[in-house]
Amino acid sequence: MAHRILSGRLLLVAAFGLILVLLPHSIALKEGDCEVCIKTVDTFSGTLSDEVKKEPKRIEDEFRTFCKNVKKESKEQRFCYYLGGVEDSATGILGELSKPLSWSMPADKICEKLKKKDAQICDLRYDKQIDVNAVDLKKLKVRDLKKILSDWDEECDGCLEKTDFIKRIEELKHKYVKTEL
Repeated sequence: MAHRILSGRLLLVAAFGLILVLLPHSIALKEGDCEVCIKTVDTFSGTLSDEVKKEPKRIEDEFRTFCKNVKKESKEQRFCYYLGGVEDSATGILGELSKPLSWSMPADKICEKLKKKDAQICDLRYDKQIDVNAVDLKKLKVRDLKKILSDWDEECDGCLEKTDFIKRIEELKHKYVKTEL
């Protein structure tokens, strides 16, 4: 009986240890994650003087000013909205940006912390320009196929399957893509 209890406890300790080992890896950013966040935090941080970088409250004020000068309808503007840097923001987590910046924390680590607070911050991605000649359309996601058509101001009426989108792109390709001889 005591042997079973001991082995059960050892199993529990081992499982807990495994969770502790794997937990940081599941939270850590992967390659390409939070690209808008990292770039925006780096850009913003570069605008701050050494004097301002030491005071979280001043960093927040400067971030609001920075956000006013960001191009409307851009990914950076959306990032500002998520953090509370624009007037119509529903929430505000600027402290999660300003405090780590005042500690000279790198942008990727700041974005990692922000992701824990609001995952949609890291869902922001820059639109990729897809070279239709160089890419295998079958390997693209439907979202990317739709983007190609959208960039061409074309529709795909009745398209339900991925193959339908690929067929439509192939039909229109000669119109929009220059082929070299």
